[in-house]
Amino acid sequence: MKRSNAAKFAAVAAASMLALTACDNAADDGSGDGSGDDASELQVGLAYDVGGRGDRSFNDSAYRGLEQAAEELGVQTQDFEPAKDEADSAKEERLTTMAEEGYDLVIAVGFAYDGAIQSVAPEYPEVDFAIIDSEIEGIDNVTSLVFAEEQASFLAGAAAALTTEEDHVGFIGGVETPLIHKFEAGFVAGAEHVNEDINVEIDYLSQPPDMSGFNEPARGSAVAQAQYDRGADVIYHAAGASGNGILESAVANDFTFIGVDSDQYVNAEDDQKQHVLTSAIKQVDVSVFELISAAVEGDVEGGIQRFDLTDGGVDYTTSNEEAIEPIQEELDALKEQIVAGEIEVPTEP
Repeated sequence: MKRSNAAKFAAVAAASMLALTACDNAADDGSGDGSGDDASELQVGLAYDVGGRGDRSFNDSAYRGLEQAAEELGVQTQDFEPAKDEADSAKEERLTTMAEEGYDLVIAVGFAYDGAIQSVAPEYPEVDFAIIDSEIEGIDNVTSLVFAEEQASFLAGAAAALTTEEDHVGFIGGVETPLIHKFEAGFVAGAEHVNEDINVEIDYLSQPPDMSGFNEPARGSAVAQAQYDRGADVIYHAAGASGNGILESAVANDFTFIGVDSDQYVNAEDDQKQHVLTSAIKQVDVSVFELISAAVEGDVEGGIQRFDLTDGGVDYTTSNEEAIEPIQEELDALKEQIVAGEIEVPTEP
């Protein structure tokens, strides 16, 4: 699979957004019916990260790409939920089961599957495996789909600094890992680029190996409340399904929320939308769809596939036009400077 250019990302993303409502209302078992016009015999399995489908963020973005492939390409699809607090062995068993049952392409959503992929993939060289958010090299049948989360987070930080009334903003990470450090680093850099004296609150909901921070909305709400009580009036999260609790806190306390991974303005409840300034998205849905498209053509390339602002793989959203329009020109200028290499965004705090 060759890296998509910006135009291809935009086109596929648009198709994915048109299918969003249909995807959200799909059958609970999450399986595609392979009813596309050009039916394919390809079987695709997708294993979710912590929080599973319904997080309105990372997992749901992967699901949209899977559903789009089922509808447009006619592939047979099935998605698999993780158990709460499951052992790493359960992830290996899930991937092994898919390979044994004849799936042609197995997609693991999230870095938590790194060890499982490295263990299982070499045992099934005829199966194409992919992992999102983890870099794996040296296994020919593994494709890593990774994103420049720090770049989109920089724009989120800038948006927060441009809209805060208190010069006080917050970041909430689900689990303190190197990946989520990228979100934190970008957000802080973006906020401080706009206002070097800004106060940035930073909290994590859990520490490894405890991954529950990605699926604890109540904890997310409580930490957001604490940040608000300390003065933060704009809060950005990289916390998966826990972000739903953070958004509920934004409504209850009337502060501004910045979403992550998916466009969280689009999937917010009507009474929540006014609180969603923007979202720092990464086009997981597009990368999943493009990977499946390549598999249909028999043209999957192993190795690392990187997506960033240059090709539209990450970005900020403008769905809340009334809120984002006053600062959009400044955000776009910063975006251009990052693409041109004039701003180098850190990947570590």
